Amino acid sequence: MLSAGNSILNQFIGELRDAEIQKDSLRFRYTLERLGSIFAYEISKTLSYETREVVTQLGIATVPMVVEYPVLATILRAGLPFHKGFLNFFDKSDNAFISAFRRHHKDGSFTISIEYASVTEIEDKVVILCDTMLASGSSMALAYRELIRHGKPKHTHIAAAVASVEGIEYIRKNLPQQDVTIWAGVVDEEMTAQSYIVPGLGDAGDLAFGRKP
Repeated sequence: MLSAGNSILNQFIGELRDAEIQKDSLRFRYTLERLGSIFAYEISKTLSYETREVVTQLGIATVPMVVEYPVLATILRAGLPFHKGFLNFFDKSDNAFISAFRRHHKDGSFTISIEYASVTEIEDKVVILCDTMLASGSSMALAYRELIRHGKPKHTHIAAAVASVEGIEYIRKNLPQQDVTIWAGVVDEEMTAQSYIVPGLGDAGDLAFGRKP
């Protein structure tokens, strides 16, 4: 959990949660983007590097450089601003996009289905799969299974700005732990019957892009 200890990340998460600040959708999206960049920096520490020579105006410097950029995958639509933060750092990365739709029923229950996926080459590559919220974990698990239909990654980092305890446990139980690492900005204890995280921050997709009909 990246919010453990004091850092500017906590400031950003606090702004995301603030109902008054949330009225400004541009600021909400930009705060998510900045969070994504913090996550990208932290995850970059786990990648493989090799020393290369860089020619300066005055000589030659030896610099550790990333061997291969990770593939960046996100769940539409709420994950897009968060994804942009990763792309700001991993600017040479290929990208994948998955649409997971939550259909609500009259009895208060809901089902989640994958409606669309655009997946680049992921075989034997490091993948970062991000979404703003990790609530029940169902959407993330379905997105991961959709990804691996297109190839077997070397490793997958699952990243969420806000997660629930239940969602993290669901991922741990339903996805292969040796192949997946979970990164969360903050982890909340409660979740409603409709799978909204409490205190959470609300519907991230609506806050970023407007309410769905």
